[in-house]
Amino acid sequence: MMETSHYSNDSASLLATLVHQIPGQLRGIERQRFIGEMIVDRMIEEDRQELRDSVDEIFHKIQQLGASDIDLGGNGCDGKLWLRINGIKRPFPDFSNFDLDNVSIVIQNLLTEVQRSALFQNRNLDFSHSITDSSGLSHHFRADAYFEMDALAANFRIIDTKLRSIDSYQFHPYVLSLLSLMHTKEGLILITGITGSGKSSTLDSIVDFNNSTVDGHISIIASPLEFIHQSKRCLIRQREVGRDTISFKSGTVEALRQDPDIIVVGEMRDPETITAALEAADSGHKVISTLHTSSSMESVERIIGEMPSSEQERIKLRLATVLKCVVSQKLVPTLTGDLTLAREVMVMLPSIQAAIRNNNIEEIYQMIGEGGKFGMTTMEQHLKSLYTSRKISIETAENYANNKRMMHQLLKVA
Repeated sequence: MMETSHYSNDSASLLATLVHQIPGQLRGIERQRFIGEMIVDRMIEEDRQELRDSVDEIFHKIQQLGASDIDLGGNGCDGKLWLRINGIKRPFPDFSNFDLDNVSIVIQNLLTEVQRSALFQNRNLDFSHSITDSSGLSHHFRADAYFEMDALAANFRIIDTKLRSIDSYQFHPYVLSLLSLMHTKEGLILITGITGSGKSSTLDSIVDFNNSTVDGHISIIASPLEFIHQSKRCLIRQREVGRDTISFKSGTVEALRQDPDIIVVGEMRDPETITAALEAADSGHKVISTLHTSSSMESVERIIGEMPSSEQERIKLRLATVLKCVVSQKLVPTLTGDLTLAREVMVMLPSIQAAIRNNNIEEIYQMIGEGGKFGMTTMEQHLKSLYTSRKISIETAENYANNKRMMHQLLKVA
């Protein structure tokens, strides 16, 4: 077991001194404002750096455990760090002394003054954090700070610094042609799945695939920026919402005036961004984005359903025209205790276009199941393949299926 890890001795002593300065009667946002304005802002830079270095050292140790997520602060954590390893989240007693005020100081010390103001105003903040190891290699975290019962808490998701090769996804050649700017210059590509399903990794692999194989210009709008791409054959611009542009919608509209070939929209999270992304794809650009949906059918329904009823018919027709491919994915546990990718792939065929236009979205599932020659697969077909290749258990296949009835039928003939 790893040696119990606290802050460094200097940091622990510093935190104890700082916490002692917080008036006991302050509660909620006023307590947090005091911590920010009267403590963090008045710390000398050497002390602020000491705290950052101490936290970074703890994060290094956590990376060595293979964790994907770190949770700290708030009443729920009860003074401990909670880690997600191989899909399972639990507290780690090796990491202690993360009580409410300590964590509040630590989190606010990682933020700029502008970020802290946004956190207080919105009670939530997406931001990024980077650490550097002894070899000089940078490691990036996607972070979300928020309030829980008046206390400050945060989640840090570790961003894999190693890009996954597009070949490792084993996409059908036709699907690859849709993902490639070389073969398809316009249209909308969606990568979907719940939080923690690997959407960002897939998105970055597609970006790197194009960056390595075709000349062009890729504009990325993200919140926050995670993997930092270097321009190879493509000029790559990376803009962070809140720092470089106001919103996903603004970044998408602005990108149209910056001569892009591909626009990557980190998430289509509201009607305005959805509309901007569809318009960009309709104007002759290749747009790649993500949704928090578990299937192609749900993705189509979500996009249409997000719109006012008066706009749904127009959006439905535009979506049927511009949508090229949907990859819906899940990370599922393997027999060896790791995680592997299970996915559904839909490519736009005339029959699927007609189903969307005619409100026959329920027919799409069967079309995907019968479209193997175009690289399509349902989630259930892919789970069956993982089961028959002895990568996952039958229980995992059943638990992670979108269509339980179809999964049972497929497993009967496995």
